[in-house]
Amino acid sequence: MKKLFIVFCLLLVYTSAYAYDITLHDTPVSIYFSPKGGAQQAIVNAINQAKESIYVQAYSFTSAPIAKALVDASQRGVKVEVVLDRSQRKATYTGATFLKNEGIPVWIDDRHAIAHNKVMIFDGATVITGSFNFTKAAEEKNAENLLIIRDSGLAKLYMENWERHRVHSEEY
Repeated sequence: MKKLFIVFCLLLVYTSAYAYDITLHDTPVSIYFSPKGGAQQAIVNAINQAKESIYVQAYSFTSAPIAKALVDASQRGVKVEVVLDRSQRKATYTGATFLKNEGIPVWIDDRHAIAHNKVMIFDGATVITGSFNFTKAAEEKNAENLLIIRDSGLAKLYMENWERHRVHSEEY
């Protein structure tokens, strides 16, 4: 195990790649680093593969490709629901208005100073999380990270947390 960890660290040092696939205790994980590391496209791909449900928690949400993919998923019958930070009420361009206008339920979590989550839960089996905001700047300019973790036990924990926040949030 120690040798595997050392090899992984050396790969990080000597490679210019910005995305990695690893397995943690038999749990597949994909890792992306921005800027321009493919995180936004990885999110869109995950949305496109969803079959039953997508639950979103986000601080900042201005990514047009992610918003469009969520609408497309909703239109093909995937249940999509979104909880966003209160800052989305005042932002000049926000995914909140776009999603709401497309019939996707959107709630604003204003119970906290900042609802700083960046989470998506897919089909009760996969979690996307990390520092990656769902914004164009996150993909093109910022140094951020994204994890895609395929584990139903973890997804259950994140779903329970999502629901706790949705319950105290206001409809947008």
